[in-house]
Amino acid sequence: MKFLLALGLLLAMPAAAWAQGTPTPNRLDGSGVPATAAPLSRGPVSVGETEVDILGSYYQQNGDHSAVEGGIGTQHLTDVSPAIVLNVPLDSVTRLSANVGFDYYASASTDRIDQVLSSPSAQDVRYHADFGLARLLADKLTTVGVGAGVSKEYDYLSFNLVGSYARTSRDGNRQFSATGQVFIDRVTLILPAELRPGGTRDRKYGSDNRQSFNLSLVYAQVLSKRLQVAISAEPVAQRGLLSTPFQRVYFADSNPLLGAPGALGTAKAEVLPRLRYKYPVGLRLTYYATDLVQLRGFYRFYNDNFGIRAHTFELETPVKVTPFFTLYPFYRYHTQTAANYFAPYLAHSIADEFYTSDYDLAAFSAQKLGLGFRYAPLYGLSRFKVPFGNRVAKFKSLDLRYGHYWQTTGLTANVVSVDLGFVMP
Repeated sequence: MKFLLALGLLLAMPAAAWAQGTPTPNRLDGSGVPATAAPLSRGPVSVGETEVDILGSYYQQNGDHSAVEGGIGTQHLTDVSPAIVLNVPLDSVTRLSANVGFDYYASASTDRIDQVLSSPSAQDVRYHADFGLARLLADKLTTVGVGAGVSKEYDYLSFNLVGSYARTSRDGNRQFSATGQVFIDRVTLILPAELRPGGTRDRKYGSDNRQSFNLSLVYAQVLSKRLQVAISAEPVAQRGLLSTPFQRVYFADSNPLLGAPGALGTAKAEVLPRLRYKYPVGLRLTYYATDLVQLRGFYRFYNDNFGIRAHTFELETPVKVTPFFTLYPFYRYHTQTAANYFAPYLAHSIADEFYTSDYDLAAFSAQKLGLGFRYAPLYGLSRFKVPFGNRVAKFKSLDLRYGHYWQTTGLTANVVSVDLGFVMP
């Protein structure tokens, strides 16, 4: 029952809405995006014990299809993402959670917004904080939760609200969960330097808005002692500014009103429709092959009104080497069609209503291969006194994970993440 509850609530987590300036090499399968978000509820926690997870990741990528430069130019980027996740039981049925952290990134592509190397856009920090409250109702089968969060970066400010509901069957073999989340974003309209109405030094950017509405529905079922399944649907509706103003598009033809083409061709800022619907559905299977080996399989089909169709397959095989040490190799394969509005450098027509050369919206296949390990001794790795309250904390677990990612577009990436787990009475 504990596994099913944790699995269902984890699958119920809505995907974070993407934001301009945030490194998202693949917005469909999430590769390269630090997994710092935590669900409002993660299953039973001992009363009086506070769980603290210190998370961190280092991400680095390279490629030559920068969207800032119209589908050409370097995609080199590094991102460091530390975060702290707290789960504090207030009583036997109520838990408070918090997820606070930041992302520091340096991007060679956004450095070219001003066409000047080492400009202020070359690096930035995104700060985020999310808080939640979950409560197990009197029937001991239903959990409800609410939460809110904020995220701030140099070109956007985002607020979100979330509500969740989960109902487990009396025998603990089935669960249905539903989570709804709303993101309200305000985006600064930073145009490429040469396209600013007041000239390259113009800093009167203006702003626009975006709203995202996410719904996650998950049904989880224990089929046998060894096999468990979960089916999910996560529709998303977005409206407002969905394009990135500082991403250029270079056209095959010219328009006299734009003047003579530059050395790279006639340039305009990316334009996409202001309404988008996404319809992903997923299937997850967990099979306990032996007491020491698990097989975790996942498939997702993705569809949206931009014309993208995608399939994602993932397999993870945790192997318990010792009672306290687990290795888990994993592999992911993702393939997608191009958006209706995508074309590479110098392939768009000036007569097009919508246009982008962002290779996140191109047709490609991608793979991710990696290995992780978890070390969690029965009595923890160590114990130490905390500097407040005269309490003793336990360093209970260590997780380390490495993944290598590559696309048929030439983009490659490496990510290393770590999770240090602590418990305080």
